[in-house]
Amino acid sequence: MFYWFMKNIIIGPPVRAIFRPWSLGLANVPSSGPVIIASNHISFVDSIFIPLLMPRRMIFLAKSDYFRGRGLRGMLTRFFFIGIGMLPMDRSGGKASEASLNTGLEVLNQGGVLGIYPEGTRSPDGNLYRGRTGVARMVLEAGVPVIPVAVIDTNKVMRVGSNRPHVHRVGVIYGKPLDFSRYAGLEGDRFILRSVTDEIIYEIARLGGLQYVDVYASSMRQKVAPVS
Repeated sequence: MFYWFMKNIIIGPPVRAIFRPWSLGLANVPSSGPVIIASNHISFVDSIFIPLLMPRRMIFLAKSDYFRGRGLRGMLTRFFFIGIGMLPMDRSGGKASEASLNTGLEVLNQGGVLGIYPEGTRSPDGNLYRGRTGVARMVLEAGVPVIPVAVIDTNKVMRVGSNRPHVHRVGVIYGKPLDFSRYAGLEGDRFILRSVTDEIIYEIARLGGLQYVDVYASSMRQKVAPVS
């Protein structure tokens, strides 16, 4: 009920009126059953526009830093993120990352829609970067289809270094489901995990006409970060 209220009363109407988001391929999303939505990630607001245009409730795994703020601002931030369907994900590795994986699997076990950014972090320049294999491990362990998604121009709404949104129309393209059932039981094979991840990434690139760069986005962000 809280999610519905946030999406349809608090956030949805003003966002639709101001940014006039468009979508293609929503019919490719199953009307029921577990599914993973795998998207490129070019702006913080991706996690707002993708669920907004989805007819089903959707849960995103978001970096845990978003939930750690203190004081009134931190409380309001957590309230907002939870309201739009975000769950904290610890990307520090080891047991923390394993717990995040289990959180995502629980969403899928309950028949839900789980949103993931295979690149692991935002693109620094709008290009599509090498995917992390955690998405493939989750796909194979859960045995669910993957909907590749390309978000368009959201980085023009929330620009790098800006704290306020800019009005610009954005789009979300939902591709046809990808079936990896042929790899069932092989989630421990790192070559299979890389193959599955690359197939997802390449399909996202095709959908959005995106330039693919075969390095991790986190490495590129470090290179382009300003020297203090």
